[in-house]
Amino acid sequence: MKKHHEKSANEVATNRKARHDYNILETYEAGIELTGTEIKSIRARKMNIKDGFVQARNGEMWLENVNIAIYDQGNQFNHDPLRNRRLLLHKKEIRRIAGNTQEKGITVIPLKVYLKNGFAKVLIGVAEGKKQYDKRETIKKRDQEREIQRATKVRY
Repeated sequence: MKKHHEKSANEVATNRKARHDYNILETYEAGIELTGTEIKSIRARKMNIKDGFVQARNGEMWLENVNIAIYDQGNQFNHDPLRNRRLLLHKKEIRRIAGNTQEKGITVIPLKVYLKNGFAKVLIGVAEGKKQYDKRETIKKRDQEREIQRATKVRY
């Protein structure tokens, strides 16, 4: 049985606190515009999306504050680890996401980064921030479900 927090073979990075801190309303798969040393570093799984967010500017979506570590074998052409990266989405999706972010309390965050057919993809989520009492309610619900699972477990 696979643990909840284990990464699959093609998964590079996950934002595990995202579902704790936010209610995810919609998700989209987007490509990332990368340089050569960035994709090599991603394939080496040296990436952190924990503090990242997505912002709409000039009809484009940008992935910001995501750290892709400097590639070890890179030379003077190595990339800036915290540079903003353009996301590759359809215009219709960009307009829908940008429209959603105009509402108060709605933000767009990266949920996970994975490799698909050799390309790096990011799963972004349109999210609404949870209040502290919502977080406590989620934890309480999860604990109750665990107790039910333990009680109904068949023992031989």
